[in-house]
Amino acid sequence: MSIHKEGYVSIVIAFLIGLAPALIGDYLQAPIWFNAILFVLGCVLIGLVLNFFRNPTREITLDNNCIYAPCDGKIVVIEDVIEDEYFKEKRKQISIFMSPLNVHVNRNPVAGIVRYFQYHAGKYLVAWHPKSSTENERTTYVIQALNGKDILLRQIAGAVARRICWYVNVGESVQQGEEFGFIKFGSRVDIFLPLDIKIKVEMGQKAIGGKTILATFE
Repeated sequence: MSIHKEGYVSIVIAFLIGLAPALIGDYLQAPIWFNAILFVLGCVLIGLVLNFFRNPTREITLDNNCIYAPCDGKIVVIEDVIEDEYFKEKRKQISIFMSPLNVHVNRNPVAGIVRYFQYHAGKYLVAWHPKSSTENERTTYVIQALNGKDILLRQIAGAVARRICWYVNVGESVQQGEEFGFIKFGSRVDIFLPLDIKIKVEMGQKAIGGKTILATFE
């Protein structure tokens, strides 16, 4: 277990915000019980931030026939939709909602070549809002898998999330299970798959990034 690099600044800020009131109260000779409450609340804040930016080590079982979950969270959508940014035709969509308590590392579901990437500025609707995938701040990321089929991922910022991070460039090769991004403080990832894949998850199921098999190629 380690702390993700995206959390370093936030953790320093959490320490300053969390411990400063208690130190100031002690300096001003506030009652001991009052300082104790401030100290406990500060420790809770620091603990929550440390927990959010945790980055557990995971052994990935490479399998070119499997499409792994790109993140931890809860399966909230499984349906056929028209993807109108890149494919402009029907695809199988699976969406995973990440609460602030989930690990927020985003991982490649397959190995392949990055064929498309686009960042979109936007709103900050709650991540489960139907329009969040088209109106919120988001990225669109397409991997051409080793079998030639394209997989599209969309990182979506939520009402709390205010920063999407990504580490990929068009034309580069990516490995299954390695990090491609991070979303801070609650969010969602959509994945758009070919219609002829075989779904291996169900609504409401908890997914683990790089571990849970969402689907397999037929």
